[in-house]
Amino acid sequence: MNPTLHSSSVAEIDPVVLYEILRLRVDVFVVEQECPYPELDGRDLEPTARLLWFADADARVLATLRVLHDGDDRRIGRVATAAAARGRGLAADLMRAAVDGCEGRLIRLDAQAHLSGWYARFGFVVDGDEFLEDGIPHLPMALAATR
Repeated sequence: MNPTLHSSSVAEIDPVVLYEILRLRVDVFVVEQECPYPELDGRDLEPTARLLWFADADARVLATLRVLHDGDDRRIGRVATAAAARGRGLAADLMRAAVDGCEGRLIRLDAQAHLSGWYARFGFVVDGDEFLEDGIPHLPMALAATR
């Protein structure tokens, strides 16, 4: 059975699913990438924030990302896939869904530098100088509003 795509604000997510989403992000960004940083930054709680995720038939979260409102712009971040679910195109499907949901808005993201080519597949272009965040080189990228 194919994974199911979900999109919701934090307030509407079942607490167990929210826990799985947050745990996945911590597993990838804090544990796997060895970057101790404040993963729970408060932005998930913003009323306009959306979390997107894929879950399997057992409701296990396989991949996730979030979309934030930064004024008139949108910001995609926290793109993470469980190690066991990688290579299936789930993150790419999430990105396409997130970009489609940001219709008519400039979209920004801060890509880990080694993933800038991956984000370029969706039309993102480097939009500034490389910077270090939590010891990892990042590049600001943007996708112009298209509609």
